[in-house]
Amino acid sequence: MIHDIAVIGAGMAGASIAAELGPYARVLLLEAEDAPGYHATGRSAAFYEECYGGPGVTPLTRASGGFLEEHGFLTPRGALYVGRAADRAALEDFRAAYAGTGVSIERLAPEVLAARVPQIRPEWSEALFQPACADIDVAGLHQHYLAAARRAGVAFVTRAEVAGLVRQGGAWTITTPRGESFRAARIVNAAGAWADVIARLAGVRPVGIAPLRRTVAVLRVAPEAPADLPLVIDIGGGFYFKPDAGRLWLSPHDEVPSAPCDAAPEELDVALAIDRFQQVTDWRIAAVEQRWAGLRSFAPDRMPVYGPDPEEPSFVWFAGQGGFGIQTAPAAARLAAQGLLGQGADAMTAGIEAAAYAPARFATATASA
Repeated sequence: MIHDIAVIGAGMAGASIAAELGPYARVLLLEAEDAPGYHATGRSAAFYEECYGGPGVTPLTRASGGFLEEHGFLTPRGALYVGRAADRAALEDFRAAYAGTGVSIERLAPEVLAARVPQIRPEWSEALFQPACADIDVAGLHQHYLAAARRAGVAFVTRAEVAGLVRQGGAWTITTPRGESFRAARIVNAAGAWADVIARLAGVRPVGIAPLRRTVAVLRVAPEAPADLPLVIDIGGGFYFKPDAGRLWLSPHDEVPSAPCDAAPEELDVALAIDRFQQVTDWRIAAVEQRWAGLRSFAPDRMPVYGPDPEEPSFVWFAGQGGFGIQTAPAAARLAAQGLLGQGADAMTAGIEAAAYAPARFATATASA
């Protein structure tokens, strides 16, 4: 059997686009691991933040918000971008960058910040508040898309690591180390940190998607973190933390280059996160209860890559989604599927400039260099 489309990778990216394509095409979804969502999807910091990823990503995030809220995947949280007196200009530049995007950003007085984050040190007196930030049910959203894909008739195969990709006679032959073979007219590369690896296997020019390691530690603190504490983000990019059942999820906001792998936290990065946290707040750390790391994968311009490869149109990119792939999944998958199927925009994707995310931009940059 020749499938119309084979999607490689069943994390959030692959599951969502397979669900969007399934009603209109014969789709095969291949996952290298025993179960989907083991890598970046299962290690998300689980928040929806309209500024996360930069203004170029904001249209995808905001377009996804209605779907996520309607289906019950969001719980209001709010986000605080914080700094010291020396960071006032950076905070104002940040707010100015989102002018005209529809994102609501409010300046907070120092006393309001101190009330919202009761353990923050006085020198951290500057803050912007983004009220639309929310916790996101990552597992629920992922399962929603996997279930939708199955209902649409998508064939799903796990433990199907791609070992070979050869195009002959108008179709791709996909082979695995276990000797399995699948055929499809088109490939969707939703392999996350392995996106460039898959491209090389297919003989397609990589676009330069780089995996960067991000660390999270779960702290038991005294006093307990308030349930209504906002997501707190350093405007200088040094940390973020958010509450969870009285604990705090803390990250040093690290971006450590890595080969594609089963990422593990480094003790140095956990120590760095704790040191930065102790310089900002007066919480006493009673224990580090958990720690983990995941790979966030970025194209050279830190924008996602959606669409047919300019040199091999039957090879379709759906990758480079950094740390914002969860919160943009509904609009991104809908937009990419519409492009593959030749459909026009709908209410969710209207106004999103698909060309901004097309892989052809890298070919243009190379030609002009």
